[in-house]
Amino acid sequence: MKTRLICKLEIKGTNVVKPIYFEGLKVVGKIKEVFDQVHLSGVDEIIYLDIVSSLYQRKLNLDLLRESSKSIFVPLTVGGGINSIEDCNNFFANGADKISINTYALQTNQKIINEIAKKYGSQSLVLNVEAKKIENEWICYSDNGRCPSNKKILEWIQIGQDLGVGEILLQSVDRDGSKKGFDLELYKKVVDIVKVPLIVASGFGKLEHIENLVKLHKPQAICLSSLIYENKNIIKSIKSYLDEQ
Repeated sequence: MKTRLICKLEIKGTNVVKPIYFEGLKVVGKIKEVFDQVHLSGVDEIIYLDIVSSLYQRKLNLDLLRESSKSIFVPLTVGGGINSIEDCNNFFANGADKISINTYALQTNQKIINEIAKKYGSQSLVLNVEAKKIENEWICYSDNGRCPSNKKILEWIQIGQDLGVGEILLQSVDRDGSKKGFDLELYKKVVDIVKVPLIVASGFGKLEHIENLVKLHKPQAICLSSLIYENKNIIKSIKSYLDEQ
């Protein structure tokens, strides 16, 4: 099994930003410029998340998505503010190959997952899971780690699978942007129940972190952001290591 390497672009306005622990946004650059940089790095896919659409209750900028993604020739997953089938139609019409959903499904209407899966197929739908450890339990959050829900991680992942999601993006609020390594305790807990491809995110800072992840269980996909912006050769280095495993 070949592990896909995915870059997560976190969007606010016309910029790509990078939060640390989902807070303190640092501007990385204009979307089109970062898109081109990331595409040239050799990533297998890109995830494009407008991290404030749901929070501010506004629609994702479709014109910006369409123009920015014109020269991108890897699969593109897009998320931000989805609360209807019409939103999905608009995303697909403007460059998305897959869509990512979190807030509306988690906090308001989980049935939208099944509606999307029935219309477009499970392969087109990624469930974005934002996990934060509270005492001894991981709880699902939304709106870029700002809003807690009443759902535990394992419960929500199972619901998502039952309703038809095709992939799961697992993000750790406690590790994201920290460069301290993936949350292996969380990953180990989740990987035992996941029946669809799992995209592991949050915390990558050096090759050793990939090695630790693979020793535990080789994931179907790994999602990165910070190091791709800082080191144009990091994807090549990771792929070389994974090819040897």
